[in-house]
Amino acid sequence: MAKGNFGIIYPVGKVASGKHAMKSKTFIDQVEILVRSGKGGDGAMSFRREALVEFGGPDGGDGGRGGDVVLRASDHVNSFLSLYYDPKCFAQDGAPGQGQKMYGKRGKDLVVDVPAGTEVYEVETGLLVADITAPGQRVIVAKGGAGGYGNVHFKSAVNQAPTEHTPGGAAEEKRLRLELKTIADAGLVGFPNAGKSSLLSALSSATPKIASYPFTTLNPIVGTIVYGDWAKVRMADVPGIIEGAARGVGLGLAFLRHLERAKVLVYVIDMAGTDNREPWNDYAILKREIEEYSAELAARPAIVVANKMDEQAAKENLPRFAAETGVSPLEVSCTGREGLDAFKEALREVVAPKTKFHHTHADAPDLKDMPDTTGGEIPEDALRFATFLKFDKPKEKSHPSRGNIH
Repeated sequence: MAKGNFGIIYPVGKVASGKHAMKSKTFIDQVEILVRSGKGGDGAMSFRREALVEFGGPDGGDGGRGGDVVLRASDHVNSFLSLYYDPKCFAQDGAPGQGQKMYGKRGKDLVVDVPAGTEVYEVETGLLVADITAPGQRVIVAKGGAGGYGNVHFKSAVNQAPTEHTPGGAAEEKRLRLELKTIADAGLVGFPNAGKSSLLSALSSATPKIASYPFTTLNPIVGTIVYGDWAKVRMADVPGIIEGAARGVGLGLAFLRHLERAKVLVYVIDMAGTDNREPWNDYAILKREIEEYSAELAARPAIVVANKMDEQAAKENLPRFAAETGVSPLEVSCTGREGLDAFKEALREVVAPKTKFHHTHADAPDLKDMPDTTGGEIPEDALRFATFLKFDKPKEKSHPSRGNIH
């Protein structure tokens, strides 16, 4: 134990210099949680007793249904940090029924926001319960118990004073393991200090930590590349890989699960050979480590980027890299922004993102051919340049009686 200011005792290794603070986690991509739905409310057994009413009869109401536990994908959450500190997810129980045919209140659903790309597994069986990928997608992982029937349901001509009533349905409880696999179109793979974070920050609005020492990236960071026609490509940067990562050396391959959804891998090679590294060996090691992790991931389309081409050593190493590997990489310099446009176009060709415009990237009209629109009336031929407009015939609405109300 260690003694801090004001006589406060801290565990050894937990004393913050000059402040009463303990270092906490900032990113969690795996967590186990306990979920329990709400129990259904019991049905009531009651008989109507009211002045001047000769025959009351049964009037016990039903119990309320228990709440569900729902996982919902959200763009505003990027890890399981809140679930790590509060892993118990319990929904509200349904209220019991009462006399005078009063039905119990339904229990509130518990909606838990998780990142898009969350896989849900049962801890006991290991079975995949759900794969939550689309923002706003909702999955019920624990169903609330049904409300019990009150004795009002059991009256009949031969049973005019029933005492039967049923209890509410039991709550559903289970342990779940959540794993995050980041949704990205492209994944950056490279050694520490290869310039992956610099490349991501140069092409997107992401602000990863950039420094001259290795392992500055400690958790996956996603940035979005936006093209001129508003097409978008999401690119993920993961911590650097070193030789032996498949056996747990360095940060291991724990973060490579965040690249499993990527359509294309981007191998970022430090062509300048910082710290006496050999770029051709780095490329061979990266490919071997990814193959050991997943042969299917290694077989996906790949783009090789020769980074730091503004340095003289990189220009000298490039011919040997091409000779040793048989690969002609894209030459990039994040400092001078050289080759970034060519990389963006190569990435677009592989990913083929959707555009918000109503034409493809190839047949986009050239604005220099647009007729003059400064007059009082816009020429009809100019409308084809208004790519944000839709000229398709609107879908006819069905009659409400057909069950398709718009």
